[in-house]
Amino acid sequence: MTDHTNETPVPDAQANAGIIRDLNDRFRKLQTGGTLMATPSIMDMGPHAVHAIMGDIAAFDDFTPDNDPYDEHDFGVVTYDGHRIFWKIDYYNDDLSAGSSNPADPDVTTRVMTVFLASEY
Repeated sequence: MTDHTNETPVPDAQANAGIIRDLNDRFRKLQTGGTLMATPSIMDMGPHAVHAIMGDIAAFDDFTPDNDPYDEHDFGVVTYDGHRIFWKIDYYNDDLSAGSSNPADPDVTTRVMTVFLASEY
């Protein structure tokens, strides 16, 4: 039996890891090319804290095979004022109704970075 639920070929994410990594780094460092989301717990820390946390995320460069197995720079952990904070970049289609068909193509991908306390995971 043939599965016709998704006949659109999905590009090999590993082959595009370098492009995806560059797009994620640009988004994370420059805060452009996507949408930023923070949980209420992060926002409740106040604007100074949010600014500092985003600066820490932009400067993050501790990517290892353990925390970045696909070499896409889409997840990290920073510490602010004793709080462990996770950030995660996900790839959606333009209207955010499903995953992107090709995260290496910014014309069909909306990047969303969510910042949250590790305890919220």
